[in-house]
Amino acid sequence: MPAISRLRRINLSIAVAIATVFSFTAATTCLLEAQEPASIVGSHPLSGLSGATAWINSAPLTAKQLKGKVVLVDFWDYSCINCIRAFPYIRAWAEKYKDSGLVVIGVHTPEFDIEKERANVQKAVNKYGITYPVALDNNYAVWNAFHNQFWPAHYFIDAKGKVRYEHFGEGEYAQSERWIQDLLKEANAKPMPASTVNVHGQGAQAAADMKDVRSPETYIGYARAEHFVSPGGINREVDHIYTVPGRLGLNDWGLAGKWLDHRQVAVLQSAGGKIVFRFHARDLHLVLGPTADSKPVRFRITIDGQAPGENHGVDTDPQGNGVVTEHRLYQLVRQKDAIKDHTFTIEFLDAGVQAFSFTFG
Repeated sequence: MPAISRLRRINLSIAVAIATVFSFTAATTCLLEAQEPASIVGSHPLSGLSGATAWINSAPLTAKQLKGKVVLVDFWDYSCINCIRAFPYIRAWAEKYKDSGLVVIGVHTPEFDIEKERANVQKAVNKYGITYPVALDNNYAVWNAFHNQFWPAHYFIDAKGKVRYEHFGEGEYAQSERWIQDLLKEANAKPMPASTVNVHGQGAQAAADMKDVRSPETYIGYARAEHFVSPGGINREVDHIYTVPGRLGLNDWGLAGKWLDHRQVAVLQSAGGKIVFRFHARDLHLVLGPTADSKPVRFRITIDGQAPGENHGVDTDPQGNGVVTEHRLYQLVRQKDAIKDHTFTIEFLDAGVQAFSFTFG
């Protein structure tokens, strides 16, 4: 996903509004569309919660019930690495300010169809230790009420239900927390601590090395696939035997073996299939799922043809071995060495794996 500049209007204090230009990249945020977002600062969008299709960790919440509370709405998707890296901050704020009147609501708006399944979202909620209310937004009703276009997107809402600040993507956590403090102080007429949370995410939740990410989020389903260089291109909705391209430039990728490529996902039709990617980043992630009947799929990865060793991710061992057991994001590479261009290869030892997208950090 290319870097794009956006004009976003935010409030820097309770009384003053200013306009600020931001640049978003694949390292900081996922975009639904590449178009200018409309600020909703000053609006009252919480009525959109009525469009949620289900709730986790809570009975359905309404704008009326939330009146008098400061609300943080976090739009997320369980396969979005940018959302995953923001979780430690969201959890810390929910815990620190719960007795001061803050209500955190996670709105899970799915990017892929498979992410509409409640059981899959529940697994993610459990995995990432999310205890605050989560609204399932399978029909994009809440998303549309907020005119949202980003994962993650954070909306800070005062005790009267009005959006006072919005932040898209990762980063600027101290500024976001100061907004929580100011809004709580305004609502309660009580001073708030000036200190901010000290967070150190682990595994996939660790902060990205932003300065050295030169690879964009890359989709494997044909609807949004870019930089695919296997000979003959992508064959849509039909079994096809692919071969590894002879040469990979930075951010080029290809398939090998018999695959069926759908709009959102490619499904391996026979054991031994591969995906190759020439990347530049500390971390490489791949959103994967097991077979259609939920059987696990074994895989092995290499970096420049060698086992990853100490550069393996949390979902692989030093020899590069791993198993796809559920639909989620898998961290396959976390480099300890100096960051440079590398060729990543993943070979699936069993048929049936579902491959959705690469992300980096």
